[in-house]
Amino acid sequence: MEFKHPLFFLLLLMLPFLLLLSKKRSRAFLGFSSLDSFGTHPWSFKIISYHFLPYLRVLVFTLLVIALARPEKVTAEKEYQTKGVDIVIALDLSGSMLAEDFKPENRLVVAKQEAIKFIRGRENDRIGLVVFARKAFTQCPLTLDYEVLTTLLDQLETGMIADGTAIGLGLAQAVNRLRDSDAKSKVIILITDGENNSGNIDPVTAAELAKTFSVKVYTIAVGKGGLVPFPVNDPLFGKRYVQAEVAIDETTLKRIADITGGLFFRARDPKSLAEIYEKINKLETTEVKVKEYRSYEPLFWYFLLPALAILLFEVLLSRTYLLKVP
Repeated sequence: MEFKHPLFFLLLLMLPFLLLLSKKRSRAFLGFSSLDSFGTHPWSFKIISYHFLPYLRVLVFTLLVIALARPEKVTAEKEYQTKGVDIVIALDLSGSMLAEDFKPENRLVVAKQEAIKFIRGRENDRIGLVVFARKAFTQCPLTLDYEVLTTLLDQLETGMIADGTAIGLGLAQAVNRLRDSDAKSKVIILITDGENNSGNIDPVTAAELAKTFSVKVYTIAVGKGGLVPFPVNDPLFGKRYVQAEVAIDETTLKRIADITGGLFFRARDPKSLAEIYEKINKLETTEVKVKEYRSYEPLFWYFLLPALAILLFEVLLSRTYLLKVP
């Protein structure tokens, strides 16, 4: 509830004076030298009611002041007009993503965790998921259902696709999901730890395709580089680790980003990967316009009518049952 003319509440400062004046006018005086002959009389309902009359007048005055302040019930409706960002995360599922240089987890686990945090931090943006190894597949089309998307992302494992690293194929698949989009901005976040060694589409060709459809590509190379601990399942001794080196084609990833107007990032540990997602989150903001419609319902009748009713009751009471006779 709001008040259209709240300055009328200043009139309530007159209440003490009004109460004092009402009590003075309600007193009766008779000239007698002594009241001993009258004795003492117990308080009756009529006497109590008579002394209550000034408070009725104060109540009437208060209700009238509230009515003058014009109380209103305000109903607000908001209409959101958004120009969101369409984002496709293209994630490498090749076997090298199992390298455990992102202690205590491997590269894939950390990549999934940070991608999920990024998704949950967005609003009003459609996000899709493409995975690639030797081939590329759309794991989830563009959607606003982040719960379904994060569930599908969390379930990803290496071995779901034949091993290999088809960066060009994965990028082309992601572009295909965005080519018909009419979003304010179209973005691909490409995450890989290797170099293109599979597929029939060259990464640079896929980047040129992305540029044609005004798709910006942020490329992220994950991994420390050099020799890294890599798990091997030995049928005789079980799980053991070997030191392996995974080559990362930074040159191609930088070129992809340059062609499409994106940026290249290198994530050497979980903290740096989280910071990269935070930078992308700030770079790709969503434009939201809000229009608010307000309707007003007057409520002064709820105070004016009781005030008039109480005033009428007080006048009738003072002129009949509580009539004062000099």
